[in-house]
Amino acid sequence: MVRKDIKDFVNTLPKNVTLVAATKYLDSKQMLDFLKAGVNNFGENRVSDFLIKYEDLKNENVIWHFIGHLQRNKAKKVINKIDYLHSLDSLELAQIIDKERQTPLKTFIEVSINLEENKNGVPYYELENFLKGVLKYKKVQVVGLMMMAFKNSEDESLKEQFKKLRLLKEDMEKKLNISLPYLSMGMSDDYLEAIEEGATHVRLGRILLD
Repeated sequence: MVRKDIKDFVNTLPKNVTLVAATKYLDSKQMLDFLKAGVNNFGENRVSDFLIKYEDLKNENVIWHFIGHLQRNKAKKVINKIDYLHSLDSLELAQIIDKERQTPLKTFIEVSINLEENKNGVPYYELENFLKGVLKYKKVQVVGLMMMAFKNSEDESLKEQFKKLRLLKEDMEKKLNISLPYLSMGMSDDYLEAIEEGATHVRLGRILLD
């Protein structure tokens, strides 16, 4: 159930930060409650769930973000229906987007800052070469970087992780003479630290519910 003070909560976020409501555990009816409260950026993790909700809400003013790992064999089903992809992590996926997408897709590159074995993302030390490869694809409009912090990190450790991504973004902008205006980082447990370190998009789920 959507928290009763959702409007007040949204107003606590800086104006330059986009709240992406992670709707993994919500159905389409519950998402309408978010829309009534003025939240219309929705982030989905699974292709099958996304397709159902997309159809249910196709007459609503929704900005769709795909925030989960997008398997290449399922990419065609969603890439012309979403507004943002937060999880580009392979040149093969970039190639599919370039071939199948009708207009340029606003895309975040998912970066593995902590090099966790069970997490997706481009290792931070490979980002420059990866970007050089992706920039060749006209339908992939890279708008920023995305990351996930270690679970249960202490405040200072969180800030350090998020700072690494911000500094990496700034470094890539200088080296490649490109603009990467957005940073997608921060979830329910760590969004405040992420905002302190420059997040422009926070992906919040549990904290938005009662």
